[in-house]
Amino acid sequence: MNVNREAGEGVVPVPIYTVEAQGLSMQVSPRRGDSLTILQGVDFQAEQGRMTGIVGPSGSGKSTLLYCLAGLEKASAGRVSLLGQEITGMGLSQLTRFRRKHLGFVFQSYNLISSMTVEENLALPFTLRGQRLPRERASQMLDYFGLLPQRKQSVTQLSGGEQQRVALARVLLSDADIVFADEPTGALDQEAGAKVIEILRSLVAGGNKTVVLVTHSSQVADQCDRVVEVVDGRIAQHRPQGKVLV
Repeated sequence: MNVNREAGEGVVPVPIYTVEAQGLSMQVSPRRGDSLTILQGVDFQAEQGRMTGIVGPSGSGKSTLLYCLAGLEKASAGRVSLLGQEITGMGLSQLTRFRRKHLGFVFQSYNLISSMTVEENLALPFTLRGQRLPRERASQMLDYFGLLPQRKQSVTQLSGGEQQRVALARVLLSDADIVFADEPTGALDQEAGAKVIEILRSLVAGGNKTVVLVTHSSQVADQCDRVVEVVDGRIAQHRPQGKVLV
């Protein structure tokens, strides 16, 4: 909710938290009778117009946290609200519609359909919503990403960096309100990774989008407006930009 608070002669805007979680816990049973705790009572917020990074050692629960926030995994306990709507109790079809309308995903595996061309992958979110691909905007987006000559090529013919740019172009084209990214630069070289982060930064620059990403990279974390460290399934600490030790 957007609320302003009087402060002397000025007005101080209260942050708009588009991603909120309370008391998230996750237990799994890899073997009968055993129980493994991955998340333990996590509270989390991400602000509109900001890029929030989630860091921590391998196995700390940071990717599970991201997936629970995005509604891709169901937590054992706790609540998640996105854009002011609680998704915890949504049925599968309602949650799927909500994700298609409001969320974008950028993962290390790219989540592209290998049997489709670049353009067909861009069209997929629109097809799922029963809409047509806005071809002029798609051409502009591909041109921006330097992918216009490859629009009719299969994505299997592209390099890893090019495939990641296709995934980002799809997110931008679908105009997602919140973008969740899991190790978006993990499989890329330094130059391609820097371009990906530059694009994610451009998403939040307008002030009305939110990016939440998981990363192992201190260089990527330094580009975030806020960093949350997860250790042993708990939030260990919050850090401002430029003070990250991974």
